[in-house]
Amino acid sequence: MVDGVTRVRGVAARAGGWSARHRWAAVVIWVLFVVLAMGIGSAAGRIDVKENQLPGEVGQAQKIIDDAGLEEPAGETVFIQALDGSIKATDPAFHTAVDAVIKAVDGTGQVTKVVSPYTAKTLSKDGRSALIQFEVRGDADTAPDRIAPVLDAVKKVQGEHKQLRIEEIGAASMGKTFKDAFGDDFKKAEYSAVPVALGILLIAFGALVAALLPVALALTAIIATMGLMAIVSHVQAMSDTANSVMLLVGLAVGVDYCLFYLRREREEREAGRDAQTALRIAAATSGRAIIVSGVTVCVAMAGMLFTGLADFEAMGLASLMVVAVAMVGSVTVLPALLSLLGERVEKGRLPFLNRLKRGKRNSGGESRVWRAVLGAVLRRPKAALVLAAGALIAIALPALGMHTQNLTLDQEFGDSLPIVGTYERVNQTFPGGASPANVVIKADDINAPEVKQAIADFRTQSVSRGASDGPIKVTLHSAENVAVVDVPLIGGSDQKKAEKSLDLLRDHIRPDTLGKVHGLEAPITGQVAGSKDFNAKIVGAVTPVFAFVVVFAFLLMLLCFRSLTVAITSIVLNLLSVGAAYGVLTAVFQHGWGASLVGAEGVGAIVSWLPLFLFVILFGLSMDYHVFVVSRIREARLQGRSTRDAIQHGVVTTAGVVTSAAIIMVAVFAIFGTLSMQSMKQMGVGLATAVLIDATVIRGVLLPAVMALLDERNWYMPKWLRWLPDLTHDESSVAPAVTAAPGDEDHDRVVRV
Repeated sequence: MVDGVTRVRGVAARAGGWSARHRWAAVVIWVLFVVLAMGIGSAAGRIDVKENQLPGEVGQAQKIIDDAGLEEPAGETVFIQALDGSIKATDPAFHTAVDAVIKAVDGTGQVTKVVSPYTAKTLSKDGRSALIQFEVRGDADTAPDRIAPVLDAVKKVQGEHKQLRIEEIGAASMGKTFKDAFGDDFKKAEYSAVPVALGILLIAFGALVAALLPVALALTAIIATMGLMAIVSHVQAMSDTANSVMLLVGLAVGVDYCLFYLRREREEREAGRDAQTALRIAAATSGRAIIVSGVTVCVAMAGMLFTGLADFEAMGLASLMVVAVAMVGSVTVLPALLSLLGERVEKGRLPFLNRLKRGKRNSGGESRVWRAVLGAVLRRPKAALVLAAGALIAIALPALGMHTQNLTLDQEFGDSLPIVGTYERVNQTFPGGASPANVVIKADDINAPEVKQAIADFRTQSVSRGASDGPIKVTLHSAENVAVVDVPLIGGSDQKKAEKSLDLLRDHIRPDTLGKVHGLEAPITGQVAGSKDFNAKIVGAVTPVFAFVVVFAFLLMLLCFRSLTVAITSIVLNLLSVGAAYGVLTAVFQHGWGASLVGAEGVGAIVSWLPLFLFVILFGLSMDYHVFVVSRIREARLQGRSTRDAIQHGVVTTAGVVTSAAIIMVAVFAIFGTLSMQSMKQMGVGLATAVLIDATVIRGVLLPAVMALLDERNWYMPKWLRWLPDLTHDESSVAPAVTAAPGDEDHDRVVRV
C-alpha cells in the first residue's frame, strides 16, 4: 500500500481500471481494431486449404496432379434405368433416350468428352441400366457453380421419357447439392443463433441494453477474427469449416465472458456498492476468471495444431483467435462501456421478468433451486459423488465401441435429398461407380512398354481378385507422363466393404503390378481412400493432442489456483463430461438409440473429425464454468469462510450466471442439432449434451461433492512445487475494499487482487 492506495495485482484488474478511466479511448481503440482487422483482411483475401494438403495418399495423388499442371476436371455421370423389365438397354426406346441425353448435355456448352455407354461398355449386368459419362469444362473447384444448366438439360430429357429413370450424379452435381444444403443449414443456424442468445439474455438480465452488450461484444469479436483469419491464411490456410467453427465458438465464449462480467458488476451494485467500485470488483474477480478461462481455452484450441491435418489446424487457429479476441474485449472495452453507460445499462427493463427472477432468488442473489440441490449434496457428499460419477460413467460406456469414418452422401443427408437416391441406385447397379478409387500414376515414361503392361495387369487383377467389378477407366496424359485409373470398388456405399476392396488394391494388387516398375508412383485416392487416410491420421494425432491439452490445462490450473488438488480435479471432471458426450453420440448416431428424438438417423458411425474436435472444444469450454465457480469458492475461502460454507456460497452465487451461460450455449449448439446434415447434427448434439452435463451434474453435484469430501485438502500444494510462479490473486481483500470515499471513483482507491 502506498499513500493509502492498494496497488492492483493482475492484468484483468489493471486493464479494467485503465478502461474505466479512459473509457472513450478504450471504445475507440476497440472499434479501430475491429475495422482495421476486417479492412486489412478483406484487402488481403483468404487462402483456403488445398487438396494437396490432405493426409496420406490422397494428398500425394493431388500433389502429382498439381505438379504436372493438370487441370483435373469434374467428372459427371447420367444414370439411365428402365422402370420395369419390359425395356432393355438394347431397345430402340432406350437408345433414343441415350442419344437425347448426349445431345442435351453437349448442347449446354458446359461439358466435354461425352462418352456413350455403348462405346464405354457401361451397361449393367441385367441389361436394364446404363451410364453416360462426361467431364465439366473449366476449373473443377468452380464446376458446382456452373453445373445447373446441365442438370436442367437432363431433367428436361427425363420429362420426355417417362418410362425411364434419367438422373445425373458426379463431383459437380454432388458438390452443388452439398454446397446448397450446407449453405442453407448454416444460414438457418446463423440467423437463429443470435436471436436465441438475445432472447435468453433478456430473460437473464431483464433489461434490453444489458442483454445487447454481450451479443454486441461477441459479434464484433467475430467480425475482427474474420479479418484476422484472412491475414493469417497467408501463413496457415483457412477453410469454410474453420469459419463456421469460429462463428460457433465466438458466439458462445463472447456471450459467456460478457455475461460473467456483467453479472458480477450487477451483483456488487445490488449489494450496495457504488458503480465504480462494483466495476473494480468485477474486473478483479470475473475479469481474472475470464483471462484464466480464456487462456485455458486457447491452449486447448492450440491442441488442434498438433494434428498435422490442415483443416484441423485451420479450425484450431481460427477458434484460438476468436477466443483471444473475445477475452481481450471482455476485459477492456466492456468495462469502458459499463462505465459510460452507468445506470443506463438497466434501460429497457422488462418488469415481468424482473419480478419472476426475484421470486426465484433470495436477497443475496443466490439461486434458491441450486441452494436446495447443494444442501442435499453437502449433507451426503459420498452418495452424491457415487451416484453422479456412476451415472456419467454408464453414459460414457457406449463410447468404447465408437466407430468413426467420413460420412458418405447417403449417411450425411439420409432421404432428405433426391441425389441420395441416385447415389444409392448407381452403387447398387454399378458397385462403387458413384465414388470410385482413383489411382494416379506417375512414371518417367508413361508410354514405356513395362508401364503399359503394369497398368493392364493392374486392371485385370483388380477384377479377377475381387476388388472391382469394373468398368475400369484409364486416362492417359502422355505429355505429363501421368495416368489416372478409375476403379469402382466392390462395396459401393458400404464404407467397411469398400475399405476392404481398397486395402486389396493398395496392399496386394498394386505391389504385384505397378509396384514392380522402378521409379513409378501410384498413390490411390478417392472418397473411400480419403476417409481411411483421414481416420488414420486422426488416430495418430489423438495421443499428442490429448497429452498437450491435458498437461497444459493442468499446469494452468496449478499456477492460477496454487493447488495440486484443484488442478487434478479440474482435469478429471472435464474428462468425465467429455466421456459422457462421447457416449451419447455413440448411442444415438451409431447405435440409433433414441435417434428419432433428435430427428436423426443411426448412420452406424461418427464423422471422423468430430471426437477429437469435441475433446478440444469441450475441454476448453468446460473450463469457463470451472474457473468461474472455483474462483468464487476460493474468494469466499480467503475471506474467512469454512471450506463447506465457501463451496455453498461459491456455487449458489454463480449458479445463475452459469445456468444462463449454459442455456445460451446449449440453445446455440442445439440449433446445429436441428440441421439436415448428420455431421452437423452430431456436432450440435455432442456439444449441447456436454455443456448441459457440465453445467448441471459436474458443477452442481460432482464439484461440490468432491470439494466437500476433500475439505482443506482442496488447497494442498506440496512444498516441492512451491517454487512455481505464483499466478494467484488475493481475492480475500475484495470485500474490505468495497467502500470508497466520494471522488475516488477513478483512481484514489483500487481493489487489490
